[in-house]
Amino acid sequence: MNIVRGITYNLRGLKLAFKTPRLLLLGLLRFAVVVLVTVFSAGLILYYHQDIINLIWTKPDSAWIMWLWYIVAWLVSLMLIGIATILSYLISQILFSVIIMDTMSRITERLAAEQNQEPESIPLLRQFICLVKQEIPRATIPVLVILLVMVLGWLTPLGPVITILSSGVAVIFLSWDNTDLVPARRLQPFSERFRFLLRTLPFHLGFGLLFLIPLLNLLFLSYAPVGATLYYIEHHSKNAEAP
Repeated sequence: MNIVRGITYNLRGLKLAFKTPRLLLLGLLRFAVVVLVTVFSAGLILYYHQDIINLIWTKPDSAWIMWLWYIVAWLVSLMLIGIATILSYLISQILFSVIIMDTMSRITERLAAEQNQEPESIPLLRQFICLVKQEIPRATIPVLVILLVMVLGWLTPLGPVITILSSGVAVIFLSWDNTDLVPARRLQPFSERFRFLLRTLPFHLGFGLLFLIPLLNLLFLSYAPVGATLYYIEHHSKNAEAP
């Protein structure tokens, strides 16, 4: 039931974003930022591909081992591109997407609750610094957990099962990255927000299932803050305010 609810809120958020010009524009902007940073970093690696490989292993003169050098060279390049993609996501998420996502969440909160509940005594600059500081563990912990699951898949004979598990873990954390926007803006402690994730794992899994659809996942990821904010406002905020 909670899995179906997660899918429903993701679709509701997308529908609301398409009907709200500001949300539609911000989602497109977020998509563009992530893609541009990723393409730029990957392009740098490809441009300096030969220099990087020469630092690791100078091109051999023997034709017998030349094929091995080419294989190693491109494996190293693929690994560096993968690392660059992860780092680009973290950089864009912390420095740029946190602002765009928070703005989308604020607009959605005004539409759903007609007001934003946030600390009134905290200056804007300090509030922004708090958001960035809270985004760092929210962005790094999922990456570390996913990498750990991937390593377990390589070291154990349960590779296919681990692959499916890693996909589930990834979409859960991606969903939490969006449902966490409202409590993070209200400066709730990180431990309390993480317990909220553990209590609502089925919902977050359902919300993130749409992120596994090729090509369409870029669309759902760009507008995920809308549906996630609707969920938090309509359920957890009202429950917290109830006597």
